[in-house]
Amino acid sequence: MDGYSRLVAYLKVLLPLMALALMSTVFLLSRGVETEAVIPFAEQDLADRTQGQQITAPFFSGTTAQGDEIMLSAQSALPGNADTPATAIDLQAEIRVESGGSFSLRSDTGRLRPDRQIASFTGNVALSTADGLQVVTDHLNAALDGIQVDSPGPVEATGVFGSLQAGAMRIDTKTEGGPAHMVFNKGVKLIYDPQQSER
Repeated sequence: MDGYSRLVAYLKVLLPLMALALMSTVFLLSRGVETEAVIPFAEQDLADRTQGQQITAPFFSGTTAQGDEIMLSAQSALPGNADTPATAIDLQAEIRVESGGSFSLRSDTGRLRPDRQIASFTGNVALSTADGLQVVTDHLNAALDGIQVDSPGPVEATGVFGSLQAGAMRIDTKTEGGPAHMVFNKGVKLIYDPQQSER
């Protein structure tokens, strides 16, 4: 047997033994694995979530008989019962009118009454239209089966015309399938800014 053949024969034995030694050191020197899983929630979040039933990121969408699109979403919601309606946190809505135009709503909290086809927005309610009108109020009701929105309390609005204050506001359609109209009433105070409207 020449030298080359002897070297190959030695390597056939030596290399598997070296591989086995390396693998055993990997297992011997490996650090211990932490077996306790860490849940990525604060203790207060867990307590809040386990206190009662809760829906995370609920979403509702529908189309009225006239073809208007209504979409509702929230960060979370607590289901209601016969006495109290469902409550939503960070309630948002987008309404697209079939005849053209759209507007969006947002509030800190809200209540849904599917039996009455009404969503109530409460706390820092903001309404914005596609043409740049911004309305803020404390309370606002929106129908789920048509274009009907009303704020029974004071509202403030800003837009290209300037700003206004009113005791109440209503959005609806005068005729079935017609365009949506926004009406301010109960003591309207308008501050017209011609420079702002020219921009």
